[in-house]
Amino acid sequence: MSLLSLKTELRQELKLTPQLLQSMEVLQMNSQELLDYLGRLSEENPTLELSDSADLRSAYESLRQRASWLDAGTFGSSFAHEEDGPPEPGAVDRALESLSAFLCDQLERKRLPKPMLALCKYMAELVDEDGYLAQEDLDGLTELKIPADMVEQALDTLQSLEPAGVGARDLSECLVLQLSRQKQPVPYAMDIAARFLTELGRGHYGPIAKALGADTAEIQAAEKAIAALDPHPGRAFEPAEPTVYVRPDVFVVELDGELRVVLNEYYLPKISVNPYYENMARNGDDAEARTYLREKLRQTKWLLESMERRGSTLRRCAEAILETQRAFFEGKTTELAPMKLTTLAEALSLHPSTVSRAVRDKYLQCRQGTYPLRYFFNRAVGQRDMSRQAVKQRLLLRLKDEDPAHPLSDQALCALLTGEGISVARRTVAKYRMELGIGTASARRKRRGTKKNPAQREKAERRTASAVRLSV
Repeated sequence: MSLLSLKTELRQELKLTPQLLQSMEVLQMNSQELLDYLGRLSEENPTLELSDSADLRSAYESLRQRASWLDAGTFGSSFAHEEDGPPEPGAVDRALESLSAFLCDQLERKRLPKPMLALCKYMAELVDEDGYLAQEDLDGLTELKIPADMVEQALDTLQSLEPAGVGARDLSECLVLQLSRQKQPVPYAMDIAARFLTELGRGHYGPIAKALGADTAEIQAAEKAIAALDPHPGRAFEPAEPTVYVRPDVFVVELDGELRVVLNEYYLPKISVNPYYENMARNGDDAEARTYLREKLRQTKWLLESMERRGSTLRRCAEAILETQRAFFEGKTTELAPMKLTTLAEALSLHPSTVSRAVRDKYLQCRQGTYPLRYFFNRAVGQRDMSRQAVKQRLLLRLKDEDPAHPLSDQALCALLTGEGISVARRTVAKYRMELGIGTASARRKRRGTKKNPAQREKAERRTASAVRLSV
């Protein structure tokens, strides 16, 4: 459900600014969506003229001569191109049904008013690959002047769909949504999922039991029920090894001895106003035709303004990323500096939802490879103000150097990182280790041939996995 489609369905109930809607829609489009969108508009709007640009083709070839690595990326073939032209449209393997398509199919089966159906479909397409809906995206709906009660109703509808937990705004809400559907609820599980996930992840049963007026056995039973839930309900719709071809939206290249941001607009056609129909809109004899063409002319001018705004916003975001992560782009380090989306938005005097749209499904290519723009946003971890990726890199180095006969426990890893000035909790170390696909110390010891009591090992790994999954 596009923003323009949403506008159409909500027209009777909401007063939406066409310029704002078009600008927001264009901003969040990736390169292929934008190309398809321009093609559709040119078929519907006679005042909009698209033409090939030899100048852009020449500029792209000139850029390639100065940065020969442009044709390669970390996702295999980052984009395809003709021998004498700019990159061709990318493609995504859609053999498997997407989560958004699955959600929209369920919504179609509900008897919802058209405006509510349109809003629900739009929100369904905002759900990420894990099944979560970012609060910043919900906040962004206020820019459309959609009533808060309407948004709340749409959210309730979305969260009622399968898979259970979809549309949650955080892990706690995801688990609560799943527990609420159980026919035989486990005592205290709902309260724990809503209020005590952190304590549960640390194994602090006593304080939880005291707060809820329960005994330890009941808390452990609730823990077992919670651990059986799916913290990533959307991942069932994600291909194990999807074939993805992407066209970078932004390049970071060295020009005249300085790293610069270059927008990848070489694939776009030249956009202009058709002079014939522009003249007819002003001087035509047919009043009805003049009215029609004037409206189409306004749409074309709005499009040109939206395109300019999209390019400006994307460039500002990319330049801010370059400035913050300069050491990475210069090849001085493989670690990223901490950078939050909200912090960047504040620095650029933009709403966080605007930045979120600008970077969504967009890619940046540099000498190091091709990365989603969201890759460069990281929360600070520890006293040294390092990013998550940087901490994971340090963790990998420590695990690489460990004694195979005596693998490092999470507590030992925590102590080593603390000695380097990286103060992180043990549960954080466990979480990062699991995200890296590395087993527990006991599991690593088993792989290396050291015997361990199976029952003890299984119990330890289950506890660790539970703590990681429930970490906030």
